[in-house]
Amino acid sequence: MEIRKIMHRDVQIIGPKESQRNAAAMMKKLDAGVLPVGEHDKLVGMITDRDIAIRGIAEGKGPDAKVPDVMSQEVKYCFEDE
Repeated sequence: MEIRKIMHRDVQIIGPKESQRNAAAMMKKLDAGVLPVGEHDKLVGMITDRDIAIRGIAEGKGPDAKVPDVMSQEVKYCFEDE
């Protein structure tokens, strides 16, 4: 089965200048636990609700900490025809 048959096409992307509070609010609105982080049409990371909890809150970073402070930078991806 090709990825295109099971993937979501309407993906919301958050920018690296946004705060983890904004990321959490976007996740709540979308009922999602993960957001791709994009800058200049390039995928630069992923942020998850777990990233916010573990790398953010548990490490004492406030709600205004920027997305890159808590996101995962190494991203595995594939193309729709794979």
